[in-house]
Amino acid sequence: MKKTVLSLVLTTVFGLSAVANPIDGVKKDIKADKSTVTWKAYKVGGSHTGTIDLKSGALEFDGDKLVGGEFVVDMTTINTTDLQGDYKNKLDGHLSSDDFFSTASNPTASLVFTEVKGNGTNTYKVTGNLTIKGITKPVSFEVSINGDKATANLKVDRIKYDIKYKSGIIGTAKDKLIHDNFDLVVDLQM
Repeated sequence: MKKTVLSLVLTTVFGLSAVANPIDGVKKDIKADKSTVTWKAYKVGGSHTGTIDLKSGALEFDGDKLVGGEFVVDMTTINTTDLQGDYKNKLDGHLSSDDFFSTASNPTASLVFTEVKGNGTNTYKVTGNLTIKGITKPVSFEVSINGDKATANLKVDRIKYDIKYKSGIIGTAKDKLIHDNFDLVVDLQM
């Protein structure tokens, strides 16, 4: 009788634990060497484009449904692709400086998904916490999944991350303004 009661108690406890703590989704690591992060920044009269390397990342799925994600970007790899020679080296150095991303003291940036909602077939509305220069702010964007590939486009307001160099907010001359928003186009390979 004692064994039967003990068996029932153990079955109930472990059964309830399984219901109360569902199995987490499956994390799929991102192949950083096959993924790209492209940036585009705008200024009065033009723009600049470049790349930055993904250090690590993973997307989390429940079956075939996206439910989470987290990424780390290597800020020391800022690379301008629309310039060459001294102009490229000068801009890369300036973007790494304290005027912009302070990569010596902030070598990485990160993004952690906080909410994922289906937004159509293989498309999701994602809210996440983006950390740049040690400052974390929420961002929202769409992610599309196609097989082992995922794509996203983000618009980032640099002012929120204390990147104010030649911003219109601090009163720089109109012809020298750099727009406050920059774009990130992310192509991920799992």
